[in-house]
Amino acid sequence: MRYLIAIAGLVGALLLFLLSKASSSSDFISGNSYTIVLVLSVVFIFSLIAIIANQIRKLFANIKKDVIGSRLSMRLVISFSLMAVIPGLIVYLVSVNFLTRSIESWFNVKVESALDGGLKLGQKALDIMLTDLELKAERMALTLSSMPVTSQYGALSDLREKSGVQDATIISDQGRIIAVSSNDAESFLPALPTLIQLKQADNKVYGKIEPIKNKGLYLRVLAPINGAAVSNERLVLQILQPVPDSLTTIAESVEAVFQDYQKLSYSRDSLKVIFSITLTLVLMLAILTAVAIGFLLSRKLSEPLALLAEGTKKIAKGNFKTMLPEKGKDELGVLVRSFNSMTKQLDQATQTSENNQIRLESARSYLETVLAHLSSGVIVINDAMEIKSFNIAASKILQVDLSKNKDKLITSISIKNKFLKDFVAGIQEEIKISSKKKQAEIIKQFEIKYEKNNQVLLLQITPLPQNKLNNFVLMIDDITMMIQAQRDAAWSEVARRLAHEIKNPLTPIQLSAERIKHKLEAKLNKDDTDVLNKAVATIVNQVDAMKTMVNEFSEYARAPKLNLELTNINKFIKEISYLFENSGIKISTKLSKDLPEIKVDVNMMRQVLINLIQNAQDAMTNNTKKSIIQINTNKLKNYIALSIEDNGPGFTMDILKKAFEPYVTTKSHGTGLGLAIVKKIIEEHDGLITIENVKSGGAIINIQLPISKSK
Repeated sequence: MRYLIAIAGLVGALLLFLLSKASSSSDFISGNSYTIVLVLSVVFIFSLIAIIANQIRKLFANIKKDVIGSRLSMRLVISFSLMAVIPGLIVYLVSVNFLTRSIESWFNVKVESALDGGLKLGQKALDIMLTDLELKAERMALTLSSMPVTSQYGALSDLREKSGVQDATIISDQGRIIAVSSNDAESFLPALPTLIQLKQADNKVYGKIEPIKNKGLYLRVLAPINGAAVSNERLVLQILQPVPDSLTTIAESVEAVFQDYQKLSYSRDSLKVIFSITLTLVLMLAILTAVAIGFLLSRKLSEPLALLAEGTKKIAKGNFKTMLPEKGKDELGVLVRSFNSMTKQLDQATQTSENNQIRLESARSYLETVLAHLSSGVIVINDAMEIKSFNIAASKILQVDLSKNKDKLITSISIKNKFLKDFVAGIQEEIKISSKKKQAEIIKQFEIKYEKNNQVLLLQITPLPQNKLNNFVLMIDDITMMIQAQRDAAWSEVARRLAHEIKNPLTPIQLSAERIKHKLEAKLNKDDTDVLNKAVATIVNQVDAMKTMVNEFSEYARAPKLNLELTNINKFIKEISYLFENSGIKISTKLSKDLPEIKVDVNMMRQVLINLIQNAQDAMTNNTKKSIIQINTNKLKNYIALSIEDNGPGFTMDILKKAFEPYVTTKSHGTGLGLAIVKKIIEEHDGLITIENVKSGGAIINIQLPISKSK
């Protein structure tokens, strides 16, 4: 706004200067410049009106928006505007009336008559001088015409001096100078007339008042010299007489004033318009200045209020860093300082609260991180049995997406997983008991029976410190693998002890039986010998069977030592399959071609494949349909997948859940250690083995061996 006012002031001053020049110069008024100045003045007036209208529009917009200080600004602007407009209008109207009357008085009839009379008087005096000079010229020409041409040259100077003329020149009608006489020593040649003027002086005297360059105003008279001729050219006498300086000055002054007066008379209405526009511009500048000052002062006065309002809005939005500039020692200054003091206190309180919140969030984040990475499942429920929080491990252990069960009853878990019904009921019962007896914590073990396997969970219920809501923390651990490991360790210990206790007497028994046969075979009759041979054969066969069983016990109990070497699994499978070509059961293979070589213990893997193929053959002994064993390989992301599928009767659900446990078998012979040993070998290779029934009949064993073993 300040820059706009400065620019408007400069433009206004320029236009006032141009209008002032126009009012003092009739040439300026009559030319195109006047039109340009007039157009610029009108444009400037409308610009000023637009500026004022724009400011008023903004002010009304602020009033509609309830901007603090806008109404005060409105009152101040109106006050300053009225202070400028009312006196300005009075001065404007008086000035316009005064100028109109003054301009009319400038063009009084008496003034015009006086100027016209003075101009005519001067013209009359010059005409008299010209007539007198024409008479002198006529007499001199008459005298010269009576003389021979040769005598005219000498008589010219004498006649000039007697007549009191400054310059006398004899000229031919073609403009040639014949003779010159002058009393002006500085003039070398007189000013010659034009050919037109010479023709006009052919038969009569010609006179004219005209200015001569660098000399002033002169009287020029041309008179024909009758009878005289030179080379058939007629002669003309020219007389030049300067007009007196005083008379020239007066005549030129009167003529110039009269011309100016005539021009002003013609531009009388234009002067009225110019002065009216000038006064209008002055009035508009005064109004603009008053309004601008009103806006500036109103803004200065309302600025502290606006700052306070803006600061209040920022504080309402939570920005407590707002500090207002402190200006002045008046009431508004005191209010601003009080506001800043309040803001500082709020900022300190907010900072303290934010620090506490950061510490709280840090502690919560730390706790959530710990819970998220716990292998144990954690669920927090209240006394209404509603799930309040949980970690990822709890969802994995219970095999339920707990994110969809938050703030729901814990019984919703059993709806998603029907096998958890007894587990959830046990939790509810234990919490009721804990609430009644006020026990510190409860630890209980549950077994979840799924279709394919069983899961053993260890539950620990701990009540949280008493508050308005009684919450409980459920710690859930999946101890299935741990129990399985304990069971495997126990079986390994049993197998080791059995192998140790049984293996030692087997050899003496076998040797004793063979020695008895050797000692008594020659001493007994035929019937007794047959009995003896049968008894010894039975003892030897059973001892061999016992040795086989003891070897299996020893192999299960012994921790295998791997001898890893790079092996092509597909080639290895083909070699093993070749061993069963004559077994009467078809072995079909579908081997992936892009399998990389991996490191395995060849002997142990041979034992795994032979055992699994042999088990599949045994399962299909009484098969009524054509027996087929399908062996497939495939490459997963980081594993090689191997599957062995048969079309036998499959496993019962009880056997399927514990197929890899020792002494679990469906065969009438054997120890039931085959799959247990296979599982142990695969796990030693950091692999994974699973078993399941096929819907079409039969069973499939899936093995995954890590490719990383080859690195």
